[in-house]
Amino acid sequence: MILYLHGLNSAGTAGKAVTLRKSLAPIPITSPTYPAHRPKQAVAELSQLIQRLISKDSKLVIIGSSMGGFYGQYLARQFPVARLILINPALKPWELLHRREGEQQNFVTGERYILTKEDIQQTRDYAIKTVNDHVPTTLFLDKGDETIDYQVAANMYRNTGELIIFEGGDHRFQHMKELITYIQAHY
Repeated sequence: MILYLHGLNSAGTAGKAVTLRKSLAPIPITSPTYPAHRPKQAVAELSQLIQRLISKDSKLVIIGSSMGGFYGQYLARQFPVARLILINPALKPWELLHRREGEQQNFVTGERYILTKEDIQQTRDYAIKTVNDHVPTTLFLDKGDETIDYQVAANMYRNTGELIIFEGGDHRFQHMKELITYIQAHY
């Protein structure tokens, strides 16, 4: 079972989720739409979902993109996970989101909301202290990501994770084909 976690202002029905489902069939993929902009609510909803998924399948792989990578990183330390795959993850969102404070719109659902200072600060509650632990992790990073400096994730995981770093690219992640090939070889 694969759980795909989307980023801020996206949804479980967006491009990466569709590509994963289409390319990895018949592997079951769950890609919920959750409030990535509300950390406490996001973690609560995703935790309930993971509890249900684990009861059905003992081999859970979490794939998280951007803010989904941030939540995936936290959740993979709360539940038994076979592997964590991070795509251009926002591992320190409190350093990034201050630029987006204020009115936002989800590109997929059309939902409008206000991203508050409190929401941004609340992300700190779900930061992990160390990555040198039991969670097998692979990172897919685009050096050309215009939103998140790939070096933050590369530095955090350089001694403990598998780093797959691409020249160029962007925050949308231009290497889905390589990601699919990797998952097919390791799932």
